[in-house]
Amino acid sequence: MPKLTRRHLLFGAAALAGGALTNLRPLSASADPLVASTALTELSPPDPEFVRLVQRGYNPRFLAQPETLFVPVDTEETVAAVGTAVARGLRIAVRSGGHCVENFVDNASTQAIIDLGRLTTVEFDAEYNAFSVGAGADLGTVYEQLYRGWGVSLPGGSCLGVGMGGHAAGGGFGPLSRAFGSVVDHIYGVEVIVVDADGHASSVLATRDGPNSDLWWAHTGGGGGNFGVVTRYLLRTHDADGSDPTRALPTPPANLLSTQVVLPVVSEEAFVRFVGNFQRFFERNSEPGSRFASFYAQFFASAHLCQLTPRLDADLPNSRALLDEFVAALGEGVWPPPVAVPASQGPFLDVSTQLSAPRGRAPFSGKYKSANLRRAHTDEQLRTLYRYLSDPRFQSLDSGIELFPAGGAINDRSADATAMPTRNSFMKAVFVAAWRNPADEAAHVEWSRNMYRDIYADTGGVPVPNDANAGAYINYPDSDLKDPAWNTSGVPWSTLYYGDHYPRLQEIKAAWDPGNLFRHDLSIELPRT
Repeated sequence: MPKLTRRHLLFGAAALAGGALTNLRPLSASADPLVASTALTELSPPDPEFVRLVQRGYNPRFLAQPETLFVPVDTEETVAAVGTAVARGLRIAVRSGGHCVENFVDNASTQAIIDLGRLTTVEFDAEYNAFSVGAGADLGTVYEQLYRGWGVSLPGGSCLGVGMGGHAAGGGFGPLSRAFGSVVDHIYGVEVIVVDADGHASSVLATRDGPNSDLWWAHTGGGGGNFGVVTRYLLRTHDADGSDPTRALPTPPANLLSTQVVLPVVSEEAFVRFVGNFQRFFERNSEPGSRFASFYAQFFASAHLCQLTPRLDADLPNSRALLDEFVAALGEGVWPPPVAVPASQGPFLDVSTQLSAPRGRAPFSGKYKSANLRRAHTDEQLRTLYRYLSDPRFQSLDSGIELFPAGGAINDRSADATAMPTRNSFMKAVFVAAWRNPADEAAHVEWSRNMYRDIYADTGGVPVPNDANAGAYINYPDSDLKDPAWNTSGVPWSTLYYGDHYPRLQEIKAAWDPGNLFRHDLSIELPRT
């Protein structure tokens, strides 16, 4: 029986966040008037800590060469870092967990990185009746502290090293989302460092029902790095009042039932049938309140091996029957049939951690493309996928398609409740191209582009929103969607990621970042005047 490996469970985790900082040099009082009252740490080459933090990004394909790197420990120091960078005229990039798979931070134009790896506090804020979580806290830390402290959790991703900063701002989803919605459904407020038209940096608190609600809304799916620097989130479920911390966020299952299902792929027919069965099962069982609402299965398929790890609430009276029903549907018409490991159960936090991708940098360079599915891929699309994955020139255990069930409670809210517009899909697909030799980059990127274009040939090479697709997901950014050579649909990248919400996001951008200081290849653009 092949063992499920980290790379096959998920496409990876963010780079290690936090950690002890050594050889730090606080800015002197005379270094810059904007930071005279703080002990803000600024690093520069060849300091070994500078080198370590610069290389903290997940995707080894990209590496920035900034002039300086700021390491704030709180909101005040983050304000100082932003103000100092602006005063010096430096192009700013912000890193929380480091999980961005494109070069939005690790870019040749980046002159100053603000590393939020020390903003990791997780506590209950009685003033706002919400959990206060630092933007630099990684998901593994957030899950453990919330569960051990209050018995609650957040429906975020399965990569322990992903930082809250970008994950939450882009939407956020994971194994609990079918039962409890997206992360953005639990954001009550956000603290952001913004810069006004005069270049003055300040801290702003934006909440759902209080001040600056437009800025709050923008951070519920409008993507990271667009409006300012998030320093912390206030988390409280949208329909909770927060008077009881143990009810302010979802209570996860006490125990999880899980298994592993493996299919060594021996033919194109087996691949198409197996992947199609998986997608169609969740297409049929993704309405809000489904009896499979607590059911989740992360899936990875290459040309030679398909494997997944189903999990669900073990304390449901029919949990094993539900699992058996799923395994039977998965193997229908597949020969040779998939193999399921005997199911086992264990405590929620233990099982969740075991089934998550660990902290650390990816062992391979990669190109990532995504799609939100409203219907299962057609057999023709899956045959196209198989043809590319089985190309002997690009054989890799790390390249393939990842499928993440969605729907359920995510779709139980209106599309305009948050900036994340996708409330009508049942699954997210991520197409991964991976290579380890830098000399292979151009060929693998071209292969990835051609595969994606051919899978979505009927809609201009991209998943144009229609009855089968719901665009793409900004937390798996792909700059090719902005390139007319690869997006021939006539539908702009902004619609693929943000739907009808983009004009509103542009207005908020103009109000809070009028100088367009916070930008990257797919950042929200200022409206045309």
